Amino acid sequence: MKVTISQVSNYIDQEVTIGAWLANKRSSGKIAFLQLRDGTGFMQGVVVKAEVGEDVFKVAKSTTQESSLYVTGIVKKDERSPFGYELSVTGLEVIHEAVDYPITPKEHGTEFLMDHRHLWIRSRKQHAVLKIRNEIIRATYEFFNKNDFTKIDPPILTGSAPEGTSELFHTKYFEEDAYLSQSGQLYMEAAAMAFGKVFSFGPTFRAEKSKTRRHLIEFWMIEPEMAFYQFEDSLKVQEQYVEHIAQAVLANCKLELKTLDRDVSKLENIKAPFPRITYDDAITFLKEQGFDDIEWGDDFGSPHETAIANSYDKPVFITHYPTSLKPFYMQPDPEREEVVLCADLIAPEGYGEIIGGSERIHDVDLLDQRVEEHGLEPEAYKWYLELRKYGSVPHSGFGLGLERTVAWLSGTEHVRESIPFPRLLNRLYP
Repeated sequence: MKVTISQVSNYIDQEVTIGAWLANKRSSGKIAFLQLRDGTGFMQGVVVKAEVGEDVFKVAKSTTQESSLYVTGIVKKDERSPFGYELSVTGLEVIHEAVDYPITPKEHGTEFLMDHRHLWIRSRKQHAVLKIRNEIIRATYEFFNKNDFTKIDPPILTGSAPEGTSELFHTKYFEEDAYLSQSGQLYMEAAAMAFGKVFSFGPTFRAEKSKTRRHLIEFWMIEPEMAFYQFEDSLKVQEQYVEHIAQAVLANCKLELKTLDRDVSKLENIKAPFPRITYDDAITFLKEQGFDDIEWGDDFGSPHETAIANSYDKPVFITHYPTSLKPFYMQPDPEREEVVLCADLIAPEGYGEIIGGSERIHDVDLLDQRVEEHGLEPEAYKWYLELRKYGSVPHSGFGLGLERTVAWLSGTEHVRESIPFPRLLNRLYP
């Protein structure tokens, strides 16, 4: 019977056949240990010469790394195995023998591994990171579906930019100028006026020449938008959502977290509510921590965010940034016009901002003024302004960066490992 590694717990003491690749092996004169993978998991196959005969044992000893096989054997419980089971091999059939597989068990440099990303994702740790990514995606759909959100897909090609065009990829759209989207937010606002609560999940692009461990050129965003939700309402949704995906990873990725040596106690603590600090108080705190060059009106960099995050054992909201630092569409604080009703959610352990969100301006005159102040082309935003002309309501939304969230929850140092095929400043291959 053909089964997958993920299914073997249903076949204890039964003979099964698994289509697999040989990730690694070690052998002696009488026994061989085959590290098998099939995409659903990793499992050890044990080949005993006295039980299988000379021919099968010879195949086990000679088969090369990453060769593909049909492996037949008896499923056995094994308390010593992290997986909990092993296969007592009775037969082997080589499907294709791999020759000179480039990624060997020895150490390799990062650039070498990135050049071979198409093969590196087969490795145990990379597999674990991407399985955690998949669980976050699954839990995202679960959360928003349970809370009556409708998924809406915004366009990737746009004629305008929600936050200015300086960091966008420009292309020609027949005779017009177009840009690769840096956010689906404006379109989600239109969708929220039709469906109430919506979310998008798709690729976004930033032509930002950054080489930090937090930045990618192409990344994926989850962007909810909610009609009749004000600033405080949105913060509660953000807390609930982040708690939900963190607890889903804890519950459903135990083996992957163990493979990555992730300290799960840090994840167990990710429960709402999250602490908050205003931008004003953050400036005061940073000065007390020795950041003498930071002044009110300055944006925070990675060292500033990390210093703030290290003061808490949960993600922390930094709220009420200066209006001058944020995009044109954010609602000013009615009690203090120089700041906006916004928040960035900063992950612990130095992973930086994972969510940016705000209440949106719903007054057409104020939004018109902001478009002009930011030097934007009014005609390009005509449709967006019309959302405030025909039944405008208070509304709020946010965007969560998937790759930073994957890196944080999995404990992976660099976001390049939290996406299958990263696009970096100097990398468009493979």
